[in-house]
Amino acid sequence: MRQYPFLLKNLFLSVLLVAFCTPAFAQKSIKMTFGKSGVINYDAKQKTIAVSQSGKIIFSGAKASVIVNGKTISVNDYPEAVFAKEAISDDLGKGLKYTLTYKDKSKATLIQSFYIYNNQDYFITQLEILGNGQQIATNYIAPLDLGKIAFDKIENLHTVFVPYDNDAFISYNSKKLDTIAHNNSAEVGIIFNNTSRNGFIVGSLEHTIWKSAVKTINQNKAASFSAWAGYSEKENTRDSIAHGIVKGDKVASPKFFVGYYSDWRNGMEQYAKTNRIVEKPYVFAWDKPTPVGWNSWGVLMEKINFENTTKVADFFGDSVPEFRVGNTAYIDLDSFWDNMVKGGFTGDFSKLKEFADYCKKKGLEPGAYWAPFTDWGWKDGPNRKAEGSDYTFGEMWTKTGNTYFDFDGARAIDPTHPGTLKRVDYVINKLKECGFKMIKIDFLGHAAAESTSFYDQNVTTGMQAYKVGMEHLVNALDGKMLIYAAISPNMATSRYAHVRRIACDAWKTIEQTQYTLNSVNYGWWQTYSYDYIDADHVVFADVTEGENRARLISSVITGTLITGDDYSKDGIWSKRAKEWLQNKELLKIVENGVAFRPLEGNTGKLTTEVFEQKIGNNWYIAVLNYSNMPKNYALPLQRLGVKNGNYKLQDVFTGQNSEVKNNSIILSLGSKDARLFKIVNR
Repeated sequence: MRQYPFLLKNLFLSVLLVAFCTPAFAQKSIKMTFGKSGVINYDAKQKTIAVSQSGKIIFSGAKASVIVNGKTISVNDYPEAVFAKEAISDDLGKGLKYTLTYKDKSKATLIQSFYIYNNQDYFITQLEILGNGQQIATNYIAPLDLGKIAFDKIENLHTVFVPYDNDAFISYNSKKLDTIAHNNSAEVGIIFNNTSRNGFIVGSLEHTIWKSAVKTINQNKAASFSAWAGYSEKENTRDSIAHGIVKGDKVASPKFFVGYYSDWRNGMEQYAKTNRIVEKPYVFAWDKPTPVGWNSWGVLMEKINFENTTKVADFFGDSVPEFRVGNTAYIDLDSFWDNMVKGGFTGDFSKLKEFADYCKKKGLEPGAYWAPFTDWGWKDGPNRKAEGSDYTFGEMWTKTGNTYFDFDGARAIDPTHPGTLKRVDYVINKLKECGFKMIKIDFLGHAAAESTSFYDQNVTTGMQAYKVGMEHLVNALDGKMLIYAAISPNMATSRYAHVRRIACDAWKTIEQTQYTLNSVNYGWWQTYSYDYIDADHVVFADVTEGENRARLISSVITGTLITGDDYSKDGIWSKRAKEWLQNKELLKIVENGVAFRPLEGNTGKLTTEVFEQKIGNNWYIAVLNYSNMPKNYALPLQRLGVKNGNYKLQDVFTGQNSEVKNNSIILSLGSKDARLFKIVNR
């Protein structure tokens, strides 16, 4: 009798081994459940992945594929996979990890993993290549290839072109899927029905090794997608050469987020939040209020000097003292602050320090600007000595074959080169000595360029180089400054910056406002992967009051507020600043620091006219008329996500109230104008 427990124990272990390690060919399919109703179905015969939710197939037929040592390999080239699972616990929570392992004596081993977390309606997938004693070299790895979209008819679907960065006035583009052949989207793919808002999201969660993309395909009126790492495309990533080769005994793709949502906007916000957990910020935690203030590039540009910038500080210190969040506002000098430095970067910084001290006496925080990974003087030759070391710029230039990486008029310098890193230390230490509390860093995409060779030979990809350069920069800043990223990769920069500009340069006109808001329309979700996203300098200058109001609202609904007029002089801009920038209700929204959601996602390269947000128990609605003609609006509360009820509409600028009739907001706007409303219970 005493032997029975021992026999039962061994029988139990045998059952476990069969359950967890039985080759997939012993079963027709394997089901892996996730969330409330999600199922990942592995077809053992076809070696494909299908995903369903609530019994509805979202996609099917997806396979894993790679290019190893120059040869394309698919899971079809292997015998049946071995299936296993294990319990996991990490920063995303507790759950299960399922693996499909493909082995063949003549090939590298492929391991396709699926991470399932308790109470989450998404899953994460990743593909690994094991060399089995041999060196792996690859620049293409696709965990999900050619999955067939099945949750809706192609005629009903949109797909979004998501830019890799915010350079060269690039725009997001929401395209009707049945009107295109294919769409390459950087880092994340979005496929959705704008009417129902049902949508499918797949996107990379790691950005320190790979540039990745999602390709959406329309073939014979059937939609499919591929998610892969190793993305290089001149029109998007700016690279003139192929993605760098990743080498090692083991090479893994980034982890990819996969989810289907009743509202694609919820999915994008979940994706952004998951990014921030999987790839934690390297920058120090920001525990201060939402940044507001002024930047010199709006109007003064290259004309900045001690006299006009201190007058600007006077304006913010004396004329708009309530334009603060948490008693703080920044006065940020953009490019050409070296106008105040005698002898250039190696000269006398005392006047610059005097400016910083002046701001502080006014109760303001001084800021500066720099593009740390660019050489703007490259046309003067390679033999110029770089600040902070004995290296020349020519030694530091980023190499691309027989030439160099040039973009935006600047030449990239290798982020791994000791000369580059010493230069970072030198300039940042000078700015810290001056007492600056904010830095706007620009043209960061130059640091992520693919190169034929980096100084650090362990670095073989643009993203690996970006990690080296940006971590060194953050270390040099040593927690002393708010870090604001301007031109930069969308996703990879969230580890290194507190604030990121959402689009390229914008100033005052309604067209520039619409351009900025295109990036909020389709990129607002980045508000959850950064501390803040920003609409760039808000310029009032000499356009109409309506255009001024629209430009201001575009910034407020993005999440922060950085102005840009020449406040060293009086003008209509200073009058409006005194009236608008101290509006308490407006500043409450800014204090919240979270971007508004778009109402619609079917606007192509243009922009929705309505954005919305709930702050506490209050709903706020921004309505913008970009056209040259007055326009009437009828906005059902249901589409806005507001419960039907008895409400009135309060204009945030004027405080005037209007009625909400029949559970719809009815209003008229003049041409090139905008309004921001608070929905208030009657």
